[in-house]
Amino acid sequence: MLNLISTLYTLGRPLSPLYGLIMQARFFLYRSGIWQREKMDVPVISVGNLTMGGTGKTPVVRYLARFLLRNGYKPAIISRGYGGKAREKVNMVSDGKTILLDALQAGDEPRFLAESTPGVPVITGTLRTHPCHFAIKELSCDILILDDGFQHLAVSRDLDLVLFNALTLAGNNRVFPGGPLREPFSALSRADAFFLTGSQEITSSKVRQFIEFLLRRAPDRPVFLSTYSPTGCRKMGSADPVSLQDIPSRLFGFCGIAEPERFRKSLEDCGFILTGFLALRDHQDYSPDHINALFQTAEETGAEALITTEKDMVKLHKLHGLTPAPPLFSLDMDVGMDPAFDEYLLARLAAWQKRP
Repeated sequence: MLNLISTLYTLGRPLSPLYGLIMQARFFLYRSGIWQREKMDVPVISVGNLTMGGTGKTPVVRYLARFLLRNGYKPAIISRGYGGKAREKVNMVSDGKTILLDALQAGDEPRFLAESTPGVPVITGTLRTHPCHFAIKELSCDILILDDGFQHLAVSRDLDLVLFNALTLAGNNRVFPGGPLREPFSALSRADAFFLTGSQEITSSKVRQFIEFLLRRAPDRPVFLSTYSPTGCRKMGSADPVSLQDIPSRLFGFCGIAEPERFRKSLEDCGFILTGFLALRDHQDYSPDHINALFQTAEETGAEALITTEKDMVKLHKLHGLTPAPPLFSLDMDVGMDPAFDEYLLARLAAWQKRP
């Protein structure tokens, strides 16, 4: 798969300058006011990235929502709802009390966020201005979190967080279709702060050099680090957590996420013996036939159980009880946040409260 992607990037390299110019022109149209950016009545925090693929946005969004809730705010998570079939201007995944849409309608990430951030409304809409206004006017939310919002320039934001995966960084440093960058590096001027997620690799010289690169590009912007660590498991059909020590050690792993190797490494770091591992396409949808085939493959490899990600599991709940099979678990993960970021965010929140 990696060789195929590398080949596609090589073929697309001649078009990278053109795509980069289009994205720069788009930003100019918003910055100059030719295209309107809408300012909300409450602070807006955007969590996004410069690269395609997984950078750990969803765990950071979840961390922010929980942090804001603990500190007396009423946040809402606003998402495009990628992969979901709900197509209204405003799609209420959760009102903070009740989850109203399944993963098929909401998309796997909004549904996962709804399940893992009780008390926080999760709303989707292709034009995110509509769910933003709804959250403020109808739900009385006093702060908004834009999930994957860096390129969504129609909504003005008060804090722009840009994430990079510490394992992949900026890939080959080229703009799509010649590489994984959604925009040229000049777009980093819009960011207020940077995150390196999964920064267990922070000791590598490559990561240190990348941090130095970010500081040269934006010397007045802070760079924060976060880790992503297993905290336990959950068995399909049960909401109760299970310790890592209490599940079988011989597992068949599978996932449909942007960075499957990160999930595989997490399983290996937990000490599990993988009898097999299947990396599916990002945002993989699961049919009954599909999951039955996975169960059969796992049994053939001698696995005592199957294991997948939290985001995949939200799409598998509906299939519980389809067939007698080995048990299926999800691996619960949580963000270990740089304490300096909490201080930074509290200072920004205090400054917003003082605004006229």
